[in-house]
Amino acid sequence: MEQLNSQWVGRADPVNHQQYVPLQDLYVIKGQVPVQQVTINGQTYYVIEADKINPANIAGFYTYDKWIPNFVAAMNTPGTYAAVLPGNSPVFQWTNTTGTVAYQTHLYQHYAPLAGGDILIQSNGTIIPYGTTDSPSGSALFNFTSPSQIYNSSS
Repeated sequence: MEQLNSQWVGRADPVNHQQYVPLQDLYVIKGQVPVQQVTINGQTYYVIEADKINPANIAGFYTYDKWIPNFVAAMNTPGTYAAVLPGNSPVFQWTNTTGTVAYQTHLYQHYAPLAGGDILIQSNGTIIPYGTTDSPSGSALFNFTSPSQIYNSSS
């Protein structure tokens, strides 16, 4: 993600003419996360016991770095659903950050093992564009890693 950001952030999106923004990858774990408290040199740390997590419960995503809290909250909000943007979606032309991030996730998939062009749609109509990483991509989060609905918007 850092390499892609260093190559693209600040350049103009040819579709909506806005500047690309920094994207960040994140990993979502479904269910409880086993954590162990460790003290090293008097400092307490909390370590995720990754070997105790079922890989099917882990999925990788990426979105605009400032939207990560909104993305996580949206995934945990009833009524939010995921959809795919078709290649000719007018969302890519929106002259705001949503349009830019939507196109940027679509762009990044051509340069790395990523999938892009997905969106979360909240019940209030808010759209959060995102992409998924190829690995890990757990089946427990399948509705978000492989959305089956296509988003059709004329605005």
